[in-house]
Amino acid sequence: MKKLHALALTQKEDAKHGESFFPMQKYITKLTPGHQTVITHWHEEAELTFITKGNCLYQVDLIDYQVNEGDLLFIPPLVLHSISIDRCKEMISETYVFHTNFLGGNSTDICSTRYLVPIMNQELSMPCLITPMHPAYPSLLDIFRKITSLYNGTEIGYELALKSLLLQAVFLLLQFSKKSTSPDARTSSGKLKLVLDYIELHYPEPISISELAKLCYFSEYHFMRFFKKHMNMTCVEYINNLRLEKSVEMFEQGNSSIMDVSLSVGFRNLSYFHRAFKKKYDMTPLTFLKQLQPKG
Repeated sequence: MKKLHALALTQKEDAKHGESFFPMQKYITKLTPGHQTVITHWHEEAELTFITKGNCLYQVDLIDYQVNEGDLLFIPPLVLHSISIDRCKEMISETYVFHTNFLGGNSTDICSTRYLVPIMNQELSMPCLITPMHPAYPSLLDIFRKITSLYNGTEIGYELALKSLLLQAVFLLLQFSKKSTSPDARTSSGKLKLVLDYIELHYPEPISISELAKLCYFSEYHFMRFFKKHMNMTCVEYINNLRLEKSVEMFEQGNSSIMDVSLSVGFRNLSYFHRAFKKKYDMTPLTFLKQLQPKG
């Protein structure tokens, strides 16, 4: 991924954030009337975010948070989260995504075993939304601003300073943490992750509602209500959206056969693929391919 990029992924995110020896990356997310959501996803890294403009709705571990300009958010590792805005509004945020291994989460010292591993395993519930009214806000905002000023720096040892600041942020939030006591919410979250993982693995194949419902031990009716409630779209809409995004990836990787791409991502009807692609991207696959061609 590029250094500045919108967090707009639609399933478990396998992309590396930063480099293996420096697993930290900065992202700018901008939601507009033309791009109103960051669909539910999760990854092994944690996130520290500042809302620089506007307001939005964050859903974290299936709980809704109304977020406003100036608020800070901490998203723990492996937690489902999404962002959405109302029509005719705009939201911009600055996010630092980092792996707990960067802080020593893969070591065997007391910091890892007592704090970082429980955070990774969701055994500790950390505050997610930190508003100006929260007692940790002034200190966390100061830490965030220092991270911003250092991130693109060239000073010798700036990586050490960033690591120190992230550890300070975790320390600060730990003062307001508690042991997780919501197994029902985590069970729902786990079921949703299981379904999204299954779709990610099998999207090129026909996928029925009944097989997805069985993964959750739900009836088809209950499953469809469950999925729509937490994803804000139907399961069919989600699958088609994922297939369309995969088709774009294939076109960008040099695949120029619309028929082959359509079949490879799971669309068995070429005309349906054309209609769905145009509806999502406001252009036909052929027009998209022409835009990818280098201009002479």
